[in-house]
Amino acid sequence: MKKLFVLAFLLTSAFSMAQNSAKAKTLLDEVYNKVKGYKNIHVEFKYALQNTEANINQETRGDVTLQGDKYLFNYLGSQQLYDGKKVYTIVPENEEVTIENKSEDANTVTPSKMLTFYKSGHNYEWDVLQNIQGRKIQYVKLTPIDTHSEIKSILLGIDIETKHIYRLIETGKNGTKTTITVNSFKTDQPLSKTLFTFDESKYKKEGYYIIRN
Repeated sequence: MKKLFVLAFLLTSAFSMAQNSAKAKTLLDEVYNKVKGYKNIHVEFKYALQNTEANINQETRGDVTLQGDKYLFNYLGSQQLYDGKKVYTIVPENEEVTIENKSEDANTVTPSKMLTFYKSGHNYEWDVLQNIQGRKIQYVKLTPIDTHSEIKSILLGIDIETKHIYRLIETGKNGTKTTITVNSFKTDQPLSKTLFTFDESKYKKEGYYIIRN
């Protein structure tokens, strides 16, 4: 009788977990479809990095404009541009521009993937619901399928009403916690035709050192 009770409990738990996983995936699919429907997206965010053991506590702000795979990313005083062919990293402090091919590493979360990276490579789990200044934020827990990943888990906070990502909390196996909070999410903005075009001659005139990898 005891064995039957344990078996029933395990089956019920497994069924509940499967339901939660399916519910989480459905919500993520809604977010993905919403994001892919926009012509372009401009996001302003706050970035926080914490590691208590290493006594690290850093905060900064940045923004990114996305159109298809192309992006313009401003962060830590530097700018990164992807025109669909090459990645250009512009560092005014060093007067340097690095030109290289886009990384083909599937595990690398580039700015063009930052709103869709969760689509594959993770197990999903329904997590807590928070009320943040009147907004209902539902969290989904993502665990990398790759056991060798340096990431322990990711909590993705989704605005239930808009289906936009509000917060991402990544916990590394080394104890580092990275939190990205979206402060502004704008879509279908009028963009300059040259926004994703790199003008090498401009930087050469300004005396920048051009590095090609």
